[in-house]
Order: sequence, then C-alpha cells, then structure tokens
Amino acid sequence: MAVGTAKRGLTEAGLGSEGLSRDVGLFSLMWASEGSIIGSGWLFGALGALELAGPAAVLAWAGASVIVILLALVHAELGGLFPVTGGTSRFPHYAFGSLAGGTFGWFAYIQAASVAPIEVLAAVQYFSTVSWASHWYNGSKGTLSGWGILVAVALMVIFVTLNLVGVRWLARANSSLTTWKVLIPVLTIVILMLTHFHSSNFSADGGFFFSSGGAAKNILKAVTGGGIVFSLLGFEQAVQLGGESRNPQRDLPRAVIGSIIIGSLVYILVQVAFIGGLKPSDLIEYKTWPGLAKDSLLSAGPFYTVAQIAGLAWLATVLRIDAVISPSGTGLIYLTSASRISYGLSRNGYIPSAFERPAPKTKIPVFGVIFSSIVGLLFLLPFPSWGKLVGIVTGASVLMYAGAPLALGALRKSKPDLERSYRLPAGHIISPLAFVGANFIVYWAGWNTYSTLMLVMLIGYALMIISAKLKLNPNQPKVDWIAAKWIFPYLIGMGLISYFGGFGQSGIIAGLGPFKNLLVGGNGDLPLWWDLLVLAVFSLGIYFWAIQNRLPEADVDRYVADVYPPPVAE
Repeated sequence: MAVGTAKRGLTEAGLGSEGLSRDVGLFSLMWASEGSIIGSGWLFGALGALELAGPAAVLAWAGASVIVILLALVHAELGGLFPVTGGTSRFPHYAFGSLAGGTFGWFAYIQAASVAPIEVLAAVQYFSTVSWASHWYNGSKGTLSGWGILVAVALMVIFVTLNLVGVRWLARANSSLTTWKVLIPVLTIVILMLTHFHSSNFSADGGFFFSSGGAAKNILKAVTGGGIVFSLLGFEQAVQLGGESRNPQRDLPRAVIGSIIIGSLVYILVQVAFIGGLKPSDLIEYKTWPGLAKDSLLSAGPFYTVAQIAGLAWLATVLRIDAVISPSGTGLIYLTSASRISYGLSRNGYIPSAFERPAPKTKIPVFGVIFSSIVGLLFLLPFPSWGKLVGIVTGASVLMYAGAPLALGALRKSKPDLERSYRLPAGHIISPLAFVGANFIVYWAGWNTYSTLMLVMLIGYALMIISAKLKLNPNQPKVDWIAAKWIFPYLIGMGLISYFGGFGQSGIIAGLGPFKNLLVGGNGDLPLWWDLLVLAVFSLGIYFWAIQNRLPEADVDRYVADVYPPPVAE
C-alpha cells in the first residue's frame, strides 16, 4: 500500500465494507467495555481472592490491573488502526497471517462464548439466596442444581432474543444497564466504608500476608484462581464493536483506556470494602481465610451476606437485584461479542461464511448469535458454577490478549505509515512487557487450565480444517506457515513451563490409568521465581522471533484490503 493512501486513513468504502450498521458512539463503546468489566466479578471476585491471599488480595488486584492496563493500551492503538468487527480475533491475522489469526481468533471466540454462561451462573447462584429459589444452588457441592441449570438456559434464550433486536437498541440498553452496574458497587463501597468498616480485619489470621503455602504464591494464585483477572477483562468489547462505531479512529482508543481505568479503581476499592465489611466474629469462627468458603450463604452471595449481617437489609435487597442485572448485562454484551468474533473469523476465511451473513433489516449476524449461545450452553454442563468456570475463561481470555502485543510489534515494522488515531508511547517497550505479563497470567492459571485449553485448541483446529476441506467459505486463505512458525513452539513451550511449574496440581485427564503420573503437572519442579524468570526469557524470545518472521508488507496489504481499500484509479 502506498504511503499516501495509508495516510488518508479509512475511506468510506472501507468503513462500509463490513456490511453492518454503524450506529455506536463513544459513550456506548466505553460503556460496552465497562459493562463487560463490571459484571459478576465484583460480586464474587472479592471473596475468591480473599480466600486465597487474605488481605494481601488488594496487592493482587493492583498487580493484575497493571498487566491488564498494558494490554488495554496495546488494544487502544490496534483498535483505532483497524476498527473492524471482531477486531481482537483479526489483529494477529493482519500481522502474521492465517495460522496465527486462526489460533488467537479461536481463543477469542471461546473466551467470549464462555463468558455469557458464567455470568448467567453468577446471576442464578446469587439469586438462590432467596428462600423460594434456594434449591437452584447446591451449597455443599458449590454447583447449580438441575433446576438452576434450567433457569440458566432460560436466561440464555432471553440473551439471544435481545441480541437479535439490533445493535442500536442493544447499545442503548447496555448503556443504561452499565450505569446501574457502576453505581451499585460504588454505593456499596461508600456505605460499608462509612458505616461498617473493621480495620482490624486486615491484620486477622496472622496479619496482612496470608502465609499458608507462601504469601507471594498465594497472591499470584489469586490473580487467576480468585477471579481477579477475569473481573478486569472486557475492555476489548469496544474493539469488537469497531465495525459498528460511528467514529472508530477517535472513539475506540478513548473507550478502551477509559473503561479499564474506571474498572480497576472500582475493583480495588470493592476488595478493601469487602475485607473491612466482614464481621470480625465470623473470621474467628472460621479461623482462616480459606475457611470462609465453608459458609454456604456467603459463597452463594458474598456482598448480600455481608450486608445482611451488618443490618443493612435495604442494601442487601439492592445487591440481590444487582446480582441479576449486573451479570445479565455482561452476559448480554458478551453474547454480542461472540457473534462478532465469529463474524470476524468468517471474514478472514477460517469458518463457514454463514457466520458473516447479516439479517437484511437489522444487520445482525443471526447464525453467529444462535451458534454462540449453543456453544455457551455447552459450558454449563462440565462447569456448573462460577468458581469452576472462571479459570477456563481467564486462560482463554489472556491467550487471546497475548496475540495483540505481537500484532502491534509486527505492524509497527511492516506498516509504520498507516494512520493511527492513537499511537502508544514507548510501544516498543510496552508491547513486549504486555506479552510477558499475559503469559504470566496464563501460567498462574495452572497446568489444569492450560491443558484443558490445549484440548479446546485442538478442537478448534479440527473445525477449521473441516471448514476448509468442505469449502464452506470461498475466502479460505492459504496457510501462512512461515510467518507463524513460532506458534507451535510458543504453545508447547508454555505447556512445558506450566507442567514443571508450581501452579495447578492435575491435568485435565490425569485420572486415566497408566498415563496418570505423566499427566499430573504443576508440582513445583521448577521453583517459584526461577519459573517466572524462565517464562519471561522464553516470552521475550518468542516475541522477537515472531516479529522477525512477520508477514511481508505485500501480504499485509492484501489482508487489510477490506479495511484500507486500494486507491481507485482516476
């Protein structure tokens, strides 16, 4: 692409080539991201993190926020550079071609499709605190009952119906929902801190640092196992709706950066308020922070229970209502996102073209919405609770995010003259740091999570091969082996470090006969701190190897032609 053409930015042809309606403004974009960030995480994340790390969970929130903000800054530049629907799944495709694009795109799809059911699980689980709905949740097992799963399925059907109405209505509805979702945690923070805050809780059970198993390791475990990273995810929703933004190059970076800053501040204060709001006598009763999980009512509705014990019946009622509205709003926008990611995967030729066909009037990819909801429902069967599903969603999310720093580094070199509405300062430093941080989070999720995700990845490869063999998409690209020859060493290397590291005690199929000893990983053969050093060096090696083998500029031009059409001869 000629430099002069690049500097013109997006043409009208490029903006309209997606075939979707461009009705979404800055506030709706930012609130789409904020609505995804403030979801079930604020309802359950504070308890999950506290059980693992004690009061030092506040440090886990702060550290995770730094990593996620780095990833958000990377997405801010890419979102303004390529404002396309399902953008997160398409950036690696533009930088490294089909193999890398398909790999990271599949993780993006699994992440988005699995968030809707986890938010539904949260809503049903929290509402089980109502006496007539108590049979929806089995407190002893920590999972939904059969009736609870039926209610969850009904909620997913409602999500599908709302998504088919149209993106303009959806954006307006989500803006109202998100305003509520931000106000309620802020109200809870203020009330608990002003009226029922016990500072002594921060030194209970041995002090600020909970030392059972190692204070530092507990903090790192809480980043993923406590639902912290999961809670902070969602800033990319504005990017996924890029193809439907009125002024994408101006609004996308602002929406991404603004949403993650607001979300991080809210979550850190939520954790502080939750620790201080607990009744000191309860901490004595359960003796240790992990002992809080023995309280079935607290595990079903953490903030609701705290408010009830504090005598704040009105706040408890509001929280119960919010426990339905907040997760439902997040699940609603993520189902939208999943259908847009499948749209992007189809546009890139990986999956059947049926996923990108919008309805004539609403311009909604109907097949993508319905298929995403079915995939989401499948996650309810093996993971019928918030705590059981959160690790898988976190791992898939961060593996998806890991492709963005690689894409930014490659595109900075292959297409330096493309107009950028936001150029990340010190991008050559922040981008590799963001990639290292993303890999840290994947590693902290543990061997069990990583081995499960690799099985899911194999399923994704199989589906894409079937689509190619049956010629279900006329735009099926050739496989770009050279530009993505680092993909399999990267995935295998991450697996080996996870296997020999100290996070996660079992593999996904570790109970199968003679293979049990082979498949059990995460036993600490690679000691703490040495494991992080090895992972950091490995990540930097993969990063610079990938940048070195990026797509040639001519191939990048071909792949981005739907965004930056070649100039029309005069």
